[in-house]
Amino acid sequence: MTDLQTSTDLDQVADRVLAALAGPGAMLRDDQRTAVEALTRPGARALVVQATGWGKSAVYWVATALSRARGGGPTLVVSPLLSLMRDQVAAAGRAGLRAATINSSNIGDWSAIEDDLRSGRLDVLLVSPERLANPSFGQRVLDGLAGRLGLLVIDEAHAVSDWGHDFRPDYRRVSDVLQQLNPDTPVLATTATANARVTDDLAAQLGEQTTVLRGPLARSSLQLTVLPRMDPLSRYAWVVEHLPSLPGAGIVYTLTVADAHRLTEAIRARHGDDPALQVAAYTGQLEAGERERLEEALRANEVKALVATSALGMGYDKPDLGFVVHVGAPPSPVSYYQQVGRAGRAIDHAAVVLLPSAGDDGVWDYFATATIPKPDRVEKLLAALDQHDEPVSVPALEAETGLRRTAVELMLKQLAVDGVTDRTKDGWVRTGAEWSYDQEHYDGVLATRRREADIMRRYVVGESCLMQLLQESLDDPDAAPCGRCSVCLGHLPEPLQAEASDDVVAGVRRVLRTETHVLERRKMWPGGAFGARGRIPAELSADDGRVIVHADAPEWAQERETVLAQDGSPTDDLLEAAVGTLARWKDDWAERPEVVLPLAASGLPEVVSGVAAHLSQVGRLDLAPLWQPATRVDPDLPSSDEAAGWRESLDAGPVADQVRGRSVLLVVDATRSGWAATVAAATLREAGARRVLPLVVHRVV
Repeated sequence: MTDLQTSTDLDQVADRVLAALAGPGAMLRDDQRTAVEALTRPGARALVVQATGWGKSAVYWVATALSRARGGGPTLVVSPLLSLMRDQVAAAGRAGLRAATINSSNIGDWSAIEDDLRSGRLDVLLVSPERLANPSFGQRVLDGLAGRLGLLVIDEAHAVSDWGHDFRPDYRRVSDVLQQLNPDTPVLATTATANARVTDDLAAQLGEQTTVLRGPLARSSLQLTVLPRMDPLSRYAWVVEHLPSLPGAGIVYTLTVADAHRLTEAIRARHGDDPALQVAAYTGQLEAGERERLEEALRANEVKALVATSALGMGYDKPDLGFVVHVGAPPSPVSYYQQVGRAGRAIDHAAVVLLPSAGDDGVWDYFATATIPKPDRVEKLLAALDQHDEPVSVPALEAETGLRRTAVELMLKQLAVDGVTDRTKDGWVRTGAEWSYDQEHYDGVLATRRREADIMRRYVVGESCLMQLLQESLDDPDAAPCGRCSVCLGHLPEPLQAEASDDVVAGVRRVLRTETHVLERRKMWPGGAFGARGRIPAELSADDGRVIVHADAPEWAQERETVLAQDGSPTDDLLEAAVGTLARWKDDWAERPEVVLPLAASGLPEVVSGVAAHLSQVGRLDLAPLWQPATRVDPDLPSSDEAAGWRESLDAGPVADQVRGRSVLLVVDATRSGWAATVAAATLREAGARRVLPLVVHRVV
C-alpha cells in the first residue's frame, strides 16, 4: 500500500472516529497523527507522554479502527483500574468499536467475550496487568491471540518502569507477554506522568526504534492552591465548610480509607439534608458494582463530591470536573499531577486545593518503604514454598509464615517478576531460580521516592509557582510560571479561606466521636508458632467488639498525645465516649454483659482501669480486678508469634471466679492486630465465661 493510500485511509478513519468521540470537525493533533502513522508499521513502538486530557486514547482508537479496516487482529489494552476500563469500553463504543473487559466483576460474561474474541467480532479487549499473569487466562485467551494480535496498548505505562510506581508488579511482565504473542505486533505505551528518567527507561524497554512523543504538561484550566498547614481535624472542618463554594462537582482525595469514611460522615452530618451537597466515600474496598455506581453518580452530577482514596484516579473521565481537593499531600509529584489532572478537562476553570499537615511526612515515609521487600520475610516465604511439592495457596502461606496476606501476595508477585515464583491454577510454586536481594536497585528506588517527597515539601511550602514546580518535576522543557496559582497571585483565590471556623471544627469533632468502629472477631487461628490453625471453635470465640478511639483519629488528638501516650486518668470526654459506644452497641448484644474486666495489654493500666470502673458504675455491672499479662507482647511480631506470646502471657486464674458462667465486657487498653482480645477471650471462655464482648479503648494501626 502506498503512502498516499495510507494517508487517505488514515484521514477517513480519523475523521469518523474523532467525530464520534469529540464532535464534528475534530482533527488529529500533529503528535496524535505521528503516533498513529508509526503504529501502521509492523513491530512499531511508540511512547506518548502527554498531559491528562490531551487525547492519548484517541490515538489507540484511531489506530485500532485503521488496523481493523485493513483486516488486522484485535487490540489488547492493558489498563490498571476498573474505572479506567469502563470509561475506555464506553469510549470505544462511541468510536464505532466493539470493546469488552475481562475482570473480576464480570465473571459471568467471560465465556461470551472470549467467544467474540475468537470469532473476530470483538475489536478491543481490556485487561488488568494481573490478568496477564493468571495461568487460566493465559491458556484460554492469550494463547488464542498468539500471532494475530493487531495492537498492544500499555496504558499508564509509567508503572512498567523500574523507576515508576511498583504498586502493580505484574505491569513489569507485559513485555514478556508481548514476546509470547507476536514480536511484530505494534505497541503503544501512554502516560501523563513520566519524567525524563522514566521516559528513557520505558523507551529502552520498548526498543531502540521507539518513537517518543512528549508534549508540554501545563494545564491552563487548573488553578492550583496550597493552604497553610492545619491539624487533621481542622482539615476536615475546612472541607465541610468550603464544599458549598467549590465549583461544580469534584473529588476530595484522602490518603487513607479511614480518612475517606470519617470525612464523608462529617460532611453528611452538616450538609446531608441538602440534595446539592450529597457525598459518598469511594475506596478500593467497595464492590466493583458500587464503585461503578458512584462513578456514574459523579459523572451525572448527582453528588457534589466523592471522598476518595487513590482508587479513584488513573483514567476516570469527567470532562467538567470542577475541583480536586487533597486532604493530605500524595507522596510524589507524579501521583499528585496524576490526580489533579482529573479536573478541568473541558472547562475553563477548575479549583485544585491542597490541605497539608505536619503528619503527611509519616504517611510518605510509610509509602516509600511499604512495597520494598524485606529480605528476612522473603526468605521466610521461600522456605515455606520449599516445604511443598505441590502448589500452595496464599492463605496457606499466610498461616505457615505468620506474614500478613497482603504482604504475601505482593512478595509473590515481585518474585514472579524476577522468575523466582510462578502462579499456577492451583497456587504458587518455586521455579528453581535463585533469589538475591538487589540492594542497589532498592536503594535507588528508595532514594528516588525520598527525592520526590522533597519536591512535595517544596510544593507545600510554596517556594515557587506551583504549576511550574510540577512541570519541572516531570522534566517538562516548557515549564514556566502559570500566573494563576496561589503563589503567583500572592494570596488565596476567592472564596477560599486559610482556616476553618471554630464552630465547624467543634461540630466535626462531636460527629466523629459518635462513629461506630467495629472490632471484627478473628475467625481463624494463625498456625505457625501458635500451633493451632483453622477455624476458632465457637466455644472459644469472642463476639464482635467495638473501638472507642480508632487509629490516629483526629477527633481524639489531645487524648492520644496525653492520656493514651502516657497512661493518665481518662478524660471526661473519653469516659463519655465509652458510655456512648456501649449505648449504640447494646442493640447488637446477644445478651447484656454482667461483669467488666479491664485488661492492660499495652501497658496502660490507669486508662483501662478508669474506663472499666466508669462503665461498671454507669451500667451497674460488677467490676473484676485489673488483669495484667505476665509479659507484654511485641505488636510487631508476625501473627502466629504474637498470638503465641499472648497465650503464654495470659493466665485467667486471678479473674476466673469473677467470669465463670457470666457474660464479660472485656475492656482492652490498646491493640493493633486484635490478637490480645482474641486470645484473652479464648482464655476466659476456657475458664468458664459464657460470652466475651471486647471493647478496645485505642485501636492502633
